[in-house]
Amino acid sequence: MWSSTESEQENREAMLDHIGIAPSILSADMAKLGEEIDSIKTADYVHFDVMDGEFVPQLSFGHPVLKAVKKMTDVPIDVHLMVENPDETVASYLEAGANIVTFHVEAATHAHRIIQQIHTAQALAGVALNPGTSIYELDSLVDCADVILVMTVDPGFGGQSYLPSSADKIKAVRELCRKHHANPTIEVDGGINNDTAATVARAGARLLVAGSGVFKCPDRAKAIRQLKDAARLGLSEQA
Repeated sequence: MWSSTESEQENREAMLDHIGIAPSILSADMAKLGEEIDSIKTADYVHFDVMDGEFVPQLSFGHPVLKAVKKMTDVPIDVHLMVENPDETVASYLEAGANIVTFHVEAATHAHRIIQQIHTAQALAGVALNPGTSIYELDSLVDCADVILVMTVDPGFGGQSYLPSSADKIKAVRELCRKHHANPTIEVDGGINNDTAATVARAGARLLVAGSGVFKCPDRAKAIRQLKDAARLGLSEQA
């Protein structure tokens, strides 16, 4: 198991009741990416989706774009690897400056080795689950992962509708973590807006990825604030 420093452990524990928002730049206007990223400077993370056209149907950004984004903002970067070969590609995103690197359990050959590699680079390690993947794929990983990303849509396209069954899956992940006495941050990605933010927070999510829910709004700071307020309302009613 990864042994964190005292300050890192305090930060992890503080996140348990903190709602974070990570706007996905997949929904941003690429023609003015610098302006788009500046407009989300009140966010907790910039969500950076990497798609290879194999694990998911679409292609998106690579690590050279991540290096450029890193120069544009002081907001930490949350990298989501939707790729067939995370074992071979994770190093380039760590070198490019990722603060969180999340890979899919469905694609990883040596998941523990990837997590160790991420921790060695002083970044946070995330493990993602597609909607159709059993939570028990996490059974040997929740003790060493910092983030569990529950996909609330099938990955590969922005702007999809939230899958209603996701809340039950988030609760199940939360319960699995409790059984292991582990406390990774539960992140959600897909169809998150002011209506669904409360639902996922109530179920146990603490880091919410939102693409069109932020970038379709003219006032991005207001959109981020409203998402947090909606999630906090759900958190106050947590089951």
